[in-house]
Amino acid sequence: MDVRNGPLEGARKHIAQFGLGDYIEVRLSDGLGAYVAGEADAMVCAGMGGRLMEKILTEGMEKAKKLKELILQPQSELEEFRAFLRRAGFTVTEENAVREEGKFYFAMKAVPGKSDFIYESEALNAGKGSAVGEVFSERKKGIGHLWDAYGKLLLEGRNLVLQEYLGQRQAYLKKLLEHLARKGTESAGKRLGEIREELEDVEEALLYF
Repeated sequence: MDVRNGPLEGARKHIAQFGLGDYIEVRLSDGLGAYVAGEADAMVCAGMGGRLMEKILTEGMEKAKKLKELILQPQSELEEFRAFLRRAGFTVTEENAVREEGKFYFAMKAVPGKSDFIYESEALNAGKGSAVGEVFSERKKGIGHLWDAYGKLLLEGRNLVLQEYLGQRQAYLKKLLEHLARKGTESAGKRLGEIREELEDVEEALLYF
């Protein structure tokens, strides 16, 4: 299903090329609009921004909640999207990351059912006795913020692609801080605070490794 005819036409050609016309049907659809609940066990939603993905799921929530699983690969706004899933009543049961041609991609499997962690200060004890727990016991955000930003399962599984991403992001943010500090303008000063906050998050996430 796609909201545009162009991608559907490309799909039709590939389906015909491999003789799969009896197995695959294409539909012009805005989100889950043309899908009838019960027709499928799983939904794959990939290659678009997190906000658009959130809109698709919100508008088709009744249908989405009847699926056994959702395979989701948001291209942006990952922190906001993970938080949306949790608040909407989905649990991420698997998550993975890959790097291809210098770009990082994060994919997750979600199933209907409440998440087993709370967002705010829920996890101050989750990392008790660890470096991560000690850092977050002094911050208001809670470990849940870090889990939303970078993926609880990726962090706890010490995913090597995530580690590479965090390392690259850390180096980029440090260079950006130096550049903005040299500019010394008012607008640069405001941006400095935002960059420092993200750098703190990245460095705290790296404590998992």
